[in-house]
Amino acid sequence: MNVAFAGTPEFAQIALAALQRAGFPIGLVLTQPDRPAGRGMKLHASPVKAFAQEHGFDIAQPRSLRLDGKFADDAALARTALIAARPEVLVVAAYGLILPPWLLDLPRLGCLNIHASLLPRWRGAAPIHRAIEAGDAATGITIMQMDAGLDTGDMLLREALPIAGDDSTASLHDKLAPLGGRLIVEALELAACGGLVRRAQPAEGVSYAHKIDKAEAAIDWRDAAAVIERRLRAFDPFPGATATLGGETIKCWRGRVVSGAGAPGVVLAVGDDGVTVACGDAALRLTELQRAGGKRLPAAQFLQGQSIAAGMVFEPHAR
Repeated sequence: MNVAFAGTPEFAQIALAALQRAGFPIGLVLTQPDRPAGRGMKLHASPVKAFAQEHGFDIAQPRSLRLDGKFADDAALARTALIAARPEVLVVAAYGLILPPWLLDLPRLGCLNIHASLLPRWRGAAPIHRAIEAGDAATGITIMQMDAGLDTGDMLLREALPIAGDDSTASLHDKLAPLGGRLIVEALELAACGGLVRRAQPAEGVSYAHKIDKAEAAIDWRDAAAVIERRLRAFDPFPGATATLGGETIKCWRGRVVSGAGAPGVVLAVGDDGVTVACGDAALRLTELQRAGGKRLPAAQFLQGQSIAAGMVFEPHAR
């Protein structure tokens, strides 16, 4: 079965590697254009492009796939490349561009998406972050037959994965990515023998994982301690939960809920085991922190270069 692949970040690269190891011929790889990154803002290839180059796959990097849009020339070139590649299926994983009808209809078996949630829960751009933020007990991978809607297509394969109490978006990503790779290989093997079964998504339980906004990073100490603790993990590694103390922004990476009472944002205690801050209920002991321009540090090391004392108050967050 000739496969085309569309994806950009590490999550997608792991799936592409799984397809390559399983022996599926990859006729074309679509990935986002190179982006500037680092202090020098030099152009960097995506993880998918780097893997594709290493294995000699043909690559297309259109800025858009719309044949009638601003980058119609890019889209036309990508369409020509896809037609020449003659894929029977297009596998999509965290690609970052909307697939127009002409592309959804081009492969004989359509387009299969590797989505990092148990659909219909957490359709949209940030399913891993939102599952942790909401306190879900489990998430998983759904292999979906793509249609014109936002993650609304029929489900083909679905497997759950528990969310551990200390999982961050980074650690949960690292568990889900290989699961996605395994399931897409299984899906294509079933498709090759006509064994894939399509199931419509239920109408109940739909939720949307909206894209993470940097403005969400600011901690509101009026929230419940458990809510704030989940956001610390959900926003790790991006954008990082932030708090302001004495005019300085501090990133708060890890914490645990503890007993305590006080006005929200008041520092209740400081010690090697962390900085305890009053919340809307109970308190949160911050155990891993980072100064602007510094490194992530355990609380004991962080406090060696930062003067924080009980009674100080983190600045309030305006809703």
